[in-house]
Amino acid sequence: MVLVTAALLYLSLFGLHIGSMNIKGADEMRFGIDIRGGVEATYTPKDLGRAPTAEELESAKTIIETRMDAENITDREVTIDSTNGAVIVRFPWKSDEADFDPQQAISELGETALLTFKDPDGNVVLQGSDVSKSYASLDKNTGSYVVILELSSAGTKKFAEATSRLVGKDISIYMDENEISSPTVHQAITDGSAMITNQKDLETAKNLAAKINSGSLPFSMVAHDANIISPTLGMDALNIMVLAGKIAFALVCVFMLLYYRLPGFVACIALLLQVVGQLLALSIPQFTLTLPGIAGVILSIGMGVDANVIVSERIKEELNAGKTLRSAIDAGFHRAFSSVFDGNVTVIIVSIVLIILGSGSMLSFGYTLLCGVLMNFLAGVTASRLMIRSLSEFKGLQKPVLFGARRMAE
Repeated sequence: MVLVTAALLYLSLFGLHIGSMNIKGADEMRFGIDIRGGVEATYTPKDLGRAPTAEELESAKTIIETRMDAENITDREVTIDSTNGAVIVRFPWKSDEADFDPQQAISELGETALLTFKDPDGNVVLQGSDVSKSYASLDKNTGSYVVILELSSAGTKKFAEATSRLVGKDISIYMDENEISSPTVHQAITDGSAMITNQKDLETAKNLAAKINSGSLPFSMVAHDANIISPTLGMDALNIMVLAGKIAFALVCVFMLLYYRLPGFVACIALLLQVVGQLLALSIPQFTLTLPGIAGVILSIGMGVDANVIVSERIKEELNAGKTLRSAIDAGFHRAFSSVFDGNVTVIIVSIVLIILGSGSMLSFGYTLLCGVLMNFLAGVTASRLMIRSLSEFKGLQKPVLFGARRMAE
């Protein structure tokens, strides 16, 4: 467990870059606007010919927020400027951003063109808003990559009517006036799920699916007035937070070692494993780390310490009650588990609700908290039990005093 923790610690700090494998470490983590700054851009309707309605602007805002959540961009602000009929977006830089070009940065939000499906005569049979979801998949029957479309209830009816009369003909997919695909209808599609076949490779299928997903805006939009946002806190604040975290972690470890001795030593390794797991859960998917996210990390570490304290106290009580070391360890973990489980499950429920219903900073807090609690189960319960049981097999480490007890072992 020490070797595994050390290997994961190195991976979380420095990453791994071998060939096509690119795992980013803590130094390549994506930080929020408050720490590293970002971009502000204004999106307005393109060639709409009228002022957008409040419902259309709200729909555009929701779609942009959904795209950003899908990209793990949790530190963002999306607001509606009803007076000018615009949507204002603020979000942080990518972790590997070097040129700090706002125009290049906003391309991460995807296509802003209007998606339409047209028959051979140029008539629109379906719009992007009729597509609930699109994703790349592998057709097990042919072994080729395909793009799956899942339609809304309204889109299902429209597509059923169109495909029934266009069997053997093409339905072309357009982003504004640019054709991106022109699949042929082989049969009437009435169940609300369509498949675009004959994709060259997985990357091609993913790109087409991403364009279809991004085309559900109620109208074509254009981004302008893209500006750089200065960080509200800056990297100095992050460095101070990291230093404070290191000092606090060291003090906690010293307390655990002095008060609980051998279980305290195991708790230090388990806590380190928990922190490492959280860092990897943030850096690998490039989940934006914000101040609320840091709060989630700190709270889950506190719960990890609490779990180890409960277990250590139970083992000490069992030893003082006259049980052998092996029995005390088994009973200690068994009796402490219900308390640890109850406390963690309630937090998991809250975290899942925040992730499902929340967005932005709430999503960031819920994600880091959930990852921390899950790592607490893995490190603070499972890994700790393995290590304590392993160390208790050595005769020199079987003295109850090393576990905080008052009597000698039987």
